[in-house]
Amino acid sequence: MKVVYVAGPFRGDSAWEIECNIRRAETLALAVWRAGAACLCPHTNTRFFQGAAGDEVLLEGDLELLLRCDAVILTEDWTNSSGACEEVIFAIRHGIPVFEYFASLKLWLEYGTHKEIQSALEAKAIQCRDARRAKIGAGA
Repeated sequence: MKVVYVAGPFRGDSAWEIECNIRRAETLALAVWRAGAACLCPHTNTRFFQGAAGDEVLLEGDLELLLRCDAVILTEDWTNSSGACEEVIFAIRHGIPVFEYFASLKLWLEYGTHKEIQSALEAKAIQCRDARRAKIGAGA
């Protein structure tokens, strides 16, 4: 059985925004399970850990978990997350297929091939990450 990692925003400006991000990710995780793959959703794994464990430990742990997965599926708003952008770059550089659209993931699960959009996704993730860093650096 393939194991698929969900990547997308976790953090938010309020507890409600965080919960909405988690719900989007877990909805996608359920779709992965229904498609016949196991799913790792780090959003639900650390749902109530804010302030209880350091962000660095959680983020490093997420990358270790991702490394053990067969593929990544992205939430529709993944480009709003510097963490998700890092996960995309990390996955692609480690040869883990990344899927921006659930339909593409389903085809991959069924047929087992997918390479054509990985470099384009990596470039998009780098661009998003760098834009978010510049925005944060500008004090926005």
